[in-house]
Amino acid sequence: MSQLKTAFLFPGQGSQVPGMGREFAESIASARAVFEEADRALGFPLSKLCFEGPAEKLQLTANTQPAILTVSVAAARVLEENGVRADFVAGHSLGEYSALVAAGAMPLAETVRLVRKRGQYMQEAVPVGFGAMAALLGLRPDAVEEICREAAEGEVVSPANLNSPGQVVIAGHKPAVARAVELAKQRGAKRAILLNVSAPFHCALMQPAADRLAQDLDAVEIRDPRVPVVNNVDAKAVRTAATLREGLKRQVTAPVQWEKSVRTLLSEGCGRFIEVGPGKVLTGMLRQIDRNVECLNVEDSSSLIETLNKLLKNTQLSC
Repeated sequence: MSQLKTAFLFPGQGSQVPGMGREFAESIASARAVFEEADRALGFPLSKLCFEGPAEKLQLTANTQPAILTVSVAAARVLEENGVRADFVAGHSLGEYSALVAAGAMPLAETVRLVRKRGQYMQEAVPVGFGAMAALLGLRPDAVEEICREAAEGEVVSPANLNSPGQVVIAGHKPAVARAVELAKQRGAKRAILLNVSAPFHCALMQPAADRLAQDLDAVEIRDPRVPVVNNVDAKAVRTAATLREGLKRQVTAPVQWEKSVRTLLSEGCGRFIEVGPGKVLTGMLRQIDRNVECLNVEDSSSLIETLNKLLKNTQLSC
């Protein structure tokens, strides 16, 4: 039998779409139970927002974060119910919370409430229109850091997401980000584009949100995970509750080390990756990092069936 290890990857903000999770909730009791628990925890029908939208309400950060988490956890429960279990988990930004719930480190109800507050704190940390984010493609991280230093001019701009080779997202004050975009174009970036986001995540401007969230994180229950969690800030396999908690506190202002996280999973022997939750954003990044690994995803009934069939076929081939 193959000793290939499996990693579950959980998406972050930006993967939301009206209708997400509906098929699972309508047809699978365990998934329906996840949505019902989230609705009770928040005191309003988050499930209706996931299933029906409207998109503009779903895109509000305080709604997006618990919505994506709930859909992702429901998909993970369905996978486990079908005998598919992770050896490691990781999540992109918000997705790290989904990973912790899936790994048994945090209870769903508390986590849904926590990430709703996280979304509120992040939105309130910077006035609307004051900050910005941009994607720079085709430049090395050290070149992006140099561009940010030059573009700052006393303001904040820094790498926010180091996603894959040649894909770095920056965040900070709007004028500084605009200057960095122009510099990136001058220095050979394949693309340098401002992103349609509501706040400049994962930079120093998020410190007010980090301070507020730290108090909530100290009060929430976190246990040692059943499987290791590769965290965003250190890109290391974490096995203790204390380290997970500290990582979540630092994550708000620190860049997401996604490429390093995937390379850590590869070094731990993971050769099969399943994106668990809405969209295929992480699958696309994964293929940019290593085209040789097995990339699967589960977000609805058809992708579940396709993934289970591929896993069955590959298991038979490796025996």
